[in-house]
Amino acid sequence: MPPTCLIADDEPLLREHLASHLARLWPELQVQAQARNGREAVALCAQHRPDIVFLDVHMPGLSGVDAARAIREAEAAARASHGAGGTGGAVTSCALLVFVTAYEQYAVQAFEQGAVDYLVKPFEAARLADTVGRLRERLAATPAAAGPGEAPAAGTGEDGDDGSGRIDAVLARLAARLQHANGRAWLQWIKASVGNAVRLIPVDEVIYLRSDEKYTLVVWQGGEALIRKPIRELVDELDPECFAQVHRSVIVNLRAIAQVVRGANDTADVHLRGRPETLPVSRSFLHLFRQM
Repeated sequence: MPPTCLIADDEPLLREHLASHLARLWPELQVQAQARNGREAVALCAQHRPDIVFLDVHMPGLSGVDAARAIREAEAAARASHGAGGTGGAVTSCALLVFVTAYEQYAVQAFEQGAVDYLVKPFEAARLADTVGRLRERLAATPAAAGPGEAPAAGTGEDGDDGSGRIDAVLARLAARLQHANGRAWLQWIKASVGNAVRLIPVDEVIYLRSDEKYTLVVWQGGEALIRKPIRELVDELDPECFAQVHRSVIVNLRAIAQVVRGANDTADVHLRGRPETLPVSRSFLHLFRQM
């Protein structure tokens, strides 16, 4: 059967624009339906069970991130029903999710996890072609839905885990970032132990944060300190207009960057203003500096 997809965006012109580009790049892909909002996207996914869902992050009523979480929950419920002896037919596999957003920072974490891909509006034809290539590879590597006693259903890992826990965690973090964007205040102070005292570090003085397995090093204009808060939590609390995650263990204040020097194998190094150290930029985050 040809691959199928659903497009969800509250702007009709953008839906049609994406559909027309997909028709040119992937003629066999069938656009089963187009949704005008998140709730409609969830309902249409349950009805059509598409292989791929393109979700605009910012939609009225139910955001694309919340719609993605609802879609995942519906898929999990369908698989549970089938496993319990339900009569729902073939096992429901996980649809491949692609976020479409004007705010790149909301999709980077999901892209890094490999759970979803993303497009930044207005998207470039070359970037969409990359997405199509990635989706083709994922679908080609996905086995057909398995019956009882057979191989795991589409989207499962080697041990039968469909990865839904990991995906849910990513979507939960993205939802938290959207809540901040809708009016919640960003982190203003970081509490850190410096000797026998607790220091309140103004966030706007932070140059970068670098993490290992247990601690995060906070480097600010007045010195350095270790805190126990991990990078994955801090990135959700820092204003993405001022701070960017450039590596799984590094967040940098964009105002502290002097230059970014491209390296081998799609990596780069961040050079800081007035400081000798450099910070690594991994392949997953190199797109943040695509114009360099």
